[in-house]
Amino acid sequence: MNSDRTGKAPVSPAHLLAEIRAAARQEQFLEVVSPEEARQRFESSLDLKPLAAETVPLADALGRVLAKDIAAPVDAPPFDRSNVDGFAMRAADTAGASDANPCRLFLNGEVLACGTEPRLTVAPGTATAIATGGVIPRGADAVAMIEWTDLAESTKGPVIDLRRPLLPGQFVSFAGSDIARGEMLLRYGTHIGSREIGMLAACGIDKVEVVRKPKIAVLSTGDELTPPGKPLAAGAVYDSNGAIIAASITEAGGVAVAMGAFPDNEEILTKALRDALAQCDIVVLSGGTSKGAGDFSHRIVSQLGTVLVHGVALKPGKPLCLAVSGGKAVVVLPGFPTSAIFTFHAFVAPLIRAWAGLPRESAEVVEAKIPVRVASELGRKEFMLVSLIEGAEGKVALPGTKGSGSVTSFSQADGFIEVDALAASVDAGTTQAVTLIGKATRPPDLTITGSHDPALDILISAIARKGFTARTIAVGSQGGVSAAARGECDVAPVHLVDTNEGPTKGKYNLHLLKPGLQLVPGWRRMQGVVYRKGDARFAGKTAAEAVRDAASDSSCVMVNRNAGSGTRVLVDNLLAGAAISRPAGYANQPKSHNAVAVAVVQARADWGVAIEPVAKLYGLDFLPIAPEQYDFLIVESRRNRAAVQAFLQALQDQEVRDRIRAVGMEPVE
Repeated sequence: MNSDRTGKAPVSPAHLLAEIRAAARQEQFLEVVSPEEARQRFESSLDLKPLAAETVPLADALGRVLAKDIAAPVDAPPFDRSNVDGFAMRAADTAGASDANPCRLFLNGEVLACGTEPRLTVAPGTATAIATGGVIPRGADAVAMIEWTDLAESTKGPVIDLRRPLLPGQFVSFAGSDIARGEMLLRYGTHIGSREIGMLAACGIDKVEVVRKPKIAVLSTGDELTPPGKPLAAGAVYDSNGAIIAASITEAGGVAVAMGAFPDNEEILTKALRDALAQCDIVVLSGGTSKGAGDFSHRIVSQLGTVLVHGVALKPGKPLCLAVSGGKAVVVLPGFPTSAIFTFHAFVAPLIRAWAGLPRESAEVVEAKIPVRVASELGRKEFMLVSLIEGAEGKVALPGTKGSGSVTSFSQADGFIEVDALAASVDAGTTQAVTLIGKATRPPDLTITGSHDPALDILISAIARKGFTARTIAVGSQGGVSAAARGECDVAPVHLVDTNEGPTKGKYNLHLLKPGLQLVPGWRRMQGVVYRKGDARFAGKTAAEAVRDAASDSSCVMVNRNAGSGTRVLVDNLLAGAAISRPAGYANQPKSHNAVAVAVVQARADWGVAIEPVAKLYGLDFLPIAPEQYDFLIVESRRNRAAVQAFLQALQDQEVRDRIRAVGMEPVE
């Protein structure tokens, strides 16, 4: 018998006919379905919940997804700190200071370097030298930059002459103003980037519970495949699919397990597939899906599991095979690289992201409108951090409100805009180019702007487990009403009593309704004066009596709330009946009930106003003022959005309502 130029004997006519007949008998595509039908069959046959949690060191948490909510175990900053080198003092002492008429203050006998605990109280008419990052001493509520002062001597000792007046809180970051102990730091489902690593480190957290990454076995099939780096035989090709798919798995958030390339041998491939299923969550084969003589991968898969789809109306990608075996996904991709990678991203990548706890990929946004005028400093180019939300007429960029020492400013920002050095401000209504931070940044599904409440985190966690992202912006009830009226949020939590004459006088929140807004009941809660246990200045008194007496005592320091909050309105109403309407500590204005409680616990303040559950959480005594209603304004035009509907459903969910009761609130029926 003659041989060909390879030295092999030619195939006999009978053998050739047998091979052709075998190929002709091979299964055709079982049923060509639409991509939508294929995806529905595939995903409905799998549990798409994120995989179980595992604990990793903080250094290994980058790129992972949080498997549980994390509450801040400490304050950030952990104490009232100076933002500049200068002198800590009482702002009230500096009224009228100028170059022509400087204010003279006597220096206390200590210098507060970083890490130094203050020993002396800043009394009226005195100041203490302090470094950037130093602890603000009791009695001080502002810091003067050293450049604004002149050092001098007097018969009573060293003094400074201050040439500018100060505002309360100037150049001071109050303890807990960035993050307060007990406040939600990061939520379940958060994708951990460098910003989140910084937040966790700032709170002293060194280990994190994250969603386990899915393991995906990668097998290439075909006698013609040669590993990269080896010489090609006649008719052979390099196995590029294995490398492309493994890299794509890593990009999608999974762990690729390279099993190698296998010949067209049914016994060998069956064993390899069994091994892959034993080790991994997903098995991806490349090749063996069409009707050629050597393509039998789908037949092996059908013997080990259930083939859901074999043939999809895609170009490229028609031969795709989707199957399930023991709750694990098995995907046989087409052999051609373009088809393989196209179908991988269409069908496999979403599964990997779901099991890894990652959201589906979305487009980036680069232009947005600035809703309010924002001042800038002349002479320096400013990179202004912004958060992106969906406004009534497109994307809106909300400028950040925290200073450069804040950890959460960067974490909560989606990007930044550049303000020219010659510009004194960015005008309201202008469209700005936003440079996005991070590759996968996107606006949240739900924006909640308004009053702070600890139970709000329960609702947000509930919708996070349904795959929705949310951002809370604590600007107080009045700030929430304004944001809702401008269409710059989805939900505005509020608790404002109507003090004006009319049908709603004395009632909560009904007077806030405006065209385009709806009011949804939330829960009832009790506000009151919080103070350290055993403090005789408060014990046995009513809230009104305690506030009246404390305001008249110069040694009794309060902690206030931010302007625009419902609690601030309550505080100012209480102080209206006191002899001194702005007692010591009035300028300390954190944005949450937790931060108020922490300030009292750490003796930076002696009293404040917060809700009863927070007082219990921190072991503080409580003098009730009045019950109040905490409700939600919903922007009508956004009510039908999926995230808003999920929020409203969570409000009615019995398990969620039980959790809200457990923290001391009473949901409205």
